[in-house]
Amino acid sequence: MYDDNMTNCDDLPAVEVKDHAVRAEKEPPAEISVEAKKKILFVASEASPFIATGGLAEVIGSLSEAISENASFDVRVILPLYQDIRKEFRKDYRYIGNLNVALSWRNQYCGIFEYRAGNVTYYFVDNEYYFKRPSCYGYYDDGERFAFFCRAVMEILGFVGFYPDILHCHDWQSALAAVYLKTVYQSRPEYRAIRAVFTIHNIEYQGQYSLDILEDLFGIPFRFSNLLEYDRCINLMKGAIECAEALTTVSPTYAEEIKRPFYGKGLDPIILRNEGKLHGILNGIDNKLYDPATDPALFANYSADDVAGKAVCKAELQKMFGLPIKPEAPVIAMISRLVSHKGLDLVKDVIEQVLKQDVQFILLGTGDSTYENYFTDLARRYPGKVVTVISFNADLSRKIYAGADLFLMPSKSEPCGLSQMIASRYGAVALVRETGGLKDSITPYGADGNGFTFREYNASDMLYVINEALGVYRKKDEWAKLVKKAMETDFSWSTSAKYYEGLYLKLLEK
Repeated sequence: MYDDNMTNCDDLPAVEVKDHAVRAEKEPPAEISVEAKKKILFVASEASPFIATGGLAEVIGSLSEAISENASFDVRVILPLYQDIRKEFRKDYRYIGNLNVALSWRNQYCGIFEYRAGNVTYYFVDNEYYFKRPSCYGYYDDGERFAFFCRAVMEILGFVGFYPDILHCHDWQSALAAVYLKTVYQSRPEYRAIRAVFTIHNIEYQGQYSLDILEDLFGIPFRFSNLLEYDRCINLMKGAIECAEALTTVSPTYAEEIKRPFYGKGLDPIILRNEGKLHGILNGIDNKLYDPATDPALFANYSADDVAGKAVCKAELQKMFGLPIKPEAPVIAMISRLVSHKGLDLVKDVIEQVLKQDVQFILLGTGDSTYENYFTDLARRYPGKVVTVISFNADLSRKIYAGADLFLMPSKSEPCGLSQMIASRYGAVALVRETGGLKDSITPYGADGNGFTFREYNASDMLYVINEALGVYRKKDEWAKLVKKAMETDFSWSTSAKYYEGLYLKLLEK
């Protein structure tokens, strides 16, 4: 899945990463002293399985677990204690104490809860004023809420006696943790050796606020304003980019794309100025969670070596949606947020031409009313060929991945994307536009390809490749080889985790 042209980790050669990556099964954790372990703390606003609004949660949950399998690392994660965290986990939380956290002139209560899952220790920051609300985001005081969270992270380190070697922050909600570390807390000796890593999952969301509140709300002395000021306002993501020793993105191609104005969303000059510490590392998926051989949501289980159950899944999916049960008719699926950057305008332009053929189209998702209304009307006009489900439904999504033949993902921009990997794992061959992680994970049909791709953001180009895919589908032997190739592609976290391990160790050598 990686080669020299796909990764921006040029200073992390594979042989070096392998030398450092001592796998747990070869050297049990008990043989490594606690003092010898490298301490990693993930700071994030969500994590699976506790609470998730998108791909960030899956990354935190899966990446922390993958790195913890290396006995050389002590991995911990810290999150806000939201109201919506699943109750089955709350009953096993262990209260370990509380302290007051100063945020400018405020002095706020902060409770600390602990939970252990496998080799990973989770901490939860409790403050009902900030976090006892429905959902994670979307409040007028989100800046203050996550400033409190980041300041609490800094204070909790001493309380629990865990000063990490690497503080790994994710997206703008945790950006201030890196900023506080390198500004307010640098006067404390125990913080000076901590290295900060900041990962951009989506550069579009940056955490922008008025400069007037730098000291009053965030509690950052004005002498540090140059670190956060950008375009006449506070930009929290910019601050973390400037403060962190290493900057990562969720795919190699996205790391290159955000250096350009179209993808950089205004921060491209800052990215270019810091490109020497920029690394693109492709996300993975949890192979245990997404396994058609064991997934209880499926109508029948199957594997790359025995795909008979996939035909059952397709027939049952067609039956469930009232579609004709036709093995010969390829099912094209989309599971997506219905927003413009997902390429839905391209789909609108050509879908009716595609529907002239013997195909079926299933769409699952929610989003902009314009797209919801269009695809709902499309299903009304093409009964027996089109199904539109305006919903977010994890169980149904698994059934669609398993029952689909072709998975369409024509995004205008996509930092990484997980759906194309999950679809491939379930034998729904991915058809994607070559951008971000889509380009890095799906290679075009041919000698060694695992899907179909098109380069330009153009409806005619997409239609051409859809027709190419439908042509291959009619060649049953060729299609079977392609499905097997897609299902056997390694999208696990093991490779990506080794790159992160190598990056951490490089930083600690300096």
